[in-house]
Amino acid sequence: MPIDIVAPEERYLDLLKKSLINLLYLENEVRLIYILLSVVAGQPIDIKTIREMEKDDHPILKVLRDRRGEGQIQFIWNYPDGKSGETKSINLRDATEVAHTMIGGKRLDNIHRCLDVIMRDRVPGDVMETGVWRGGAVVFMRGYLAAYNMTDRTVWAADSFAGLPKPATPEDAGYDFSVDVHPILAISLEEVQQLFAKYGLLDEQVQFVKGWFHESLPNVPVKELALLRLDGDLYKSTRDALVNLYHKVVPGGFIIIDDYGDFQPCQKAVDEFRLQNNIREPIERIDWTGVFWRKGDNCSIYPKL
Repeated sequence: MPIDIVAPEERYLDLLKKSLINLLYLENEVRLIYILLSVVAGQPIDIKTIREMEKDDHPILKVLRDRRGEGQIQFIWNYPDGKSGETKSINLRDATEVAHTMIGGKRLDNIHRCLDVIMRDRVPGDVMETGVWRGGAVVFMRGYLAAYNMTDRTVWAADSFAGLPKPATPEDAGYDFSVDVHPILAISLEEVQQLFAKYGLLDEQVQFVKGWFHESLPNVPVKELALLRLDGDLYKSTRDALVNLYHKVVPGGFIIIDDYGDFQPCQKAVDEFRLQNNIREPIERIDWTGVFWRKGDNCSIYPKL
């Protein structure tokens, strides 16, 4: 059967996306989950199941594949207790979450499509994400620039590189994702740099902005942004990014909000900012949580997902 003719740049970017969400070796992640669940359940580990995990399309593999494509995190797993026979659950996040990004296939596709339009329409400016975690989304942005030999743009990666801050406003009360509660969210600058290096994408076109957003973003030396992606979860983090960076997004540029549908504090910050600044461009949904809009353009770049 002939292979569809696809530009080599797009083949590379498709492969990059699959690697970043660990679709290429997802069965190895599933093998680890299966072994750990067998251990806690007191059940024997079946070598044939491990060896033929992908061939047999194991139920765990089906669940994880669907959720990874949708950008939904799956780390709570049920298992039958070997002693009582009761169904129990265990959180395996710290042990098995190995993907380089949590945003999933649809939100990576959204970045891809926005960058396509930026290139097509010659929208000036750099690209930036506030809240990068392991760095997968900004690695893709740099990969896109590399694929199309775009040497006149910089990728800005802003993060505390120490996890999320403790709630500091009434709006964020009850949303404590700080390092003491969720240590997996605290990824160091060195780890993110190492990820860029693994993909061969660590160079002068990547700039890192380290610090809490209310301290670092007012002084970030970026002049124009063609794409601004916010992934700060909290009200204050989201508002700090909008207040300090939105005016740098040029007309025709894109604003992407990762947590709008998942975290009420994030949604509140976005809605308040849009209202206060008379932003009328319609919000478009990407998936169950991500949204975006194009600054100064009321037209959708593609059908709603």
